[in-house]
Amino acid sequence: MEIFFEEIKIESKEKYEIIDITNYIEKAIDKSKIKNGICFIFTPHATCCLIANENENYLKEDIIKKIKEEFENNWKHNLIDDNASSHLASSFIKQFLIYPIKNSKLIKGSWQNALLIELDGPRERRVIIEIIGSLK
Repeated sequence: MEIFFEEIKIESKEKYEIIDITNYIEKAIDKSKIKNGICFIFTPHATCCLIANENENYLKEDIIKKIKEEFENNWKHNLIDDNASSHLASSFIKQFLIYPIKNSKLIKGSWQNALLIELDGPRERRVIIEIIGSLK
């Protein structure tokens, strides 16, 4: 059993933004030399999240619209940081993804790219990629 660890940094430019990070994950799998296993992706932030979905502009706009509809409100936390909607959205979505790896390839559906959702940008975000598996 081998373990590969990499941390990448992603720069967001907008308050709400969806950024495809699939290519970073695929490059990490190549570097890891792991043939079969799992890839765990985690962002250590409370105001962004990760989803597996299609990287299509209208869909990304719809996702952001839905997040705003569901979570923008006059929350008590706004008295402290004015970012309660960001905290709430990330809590209900999630800050991690898990994909299987087979024959050194990320196993995902055609429309299941790894997408980071920025909820409180612009910011620099850390994304942890940990790959666990065998070299055979």
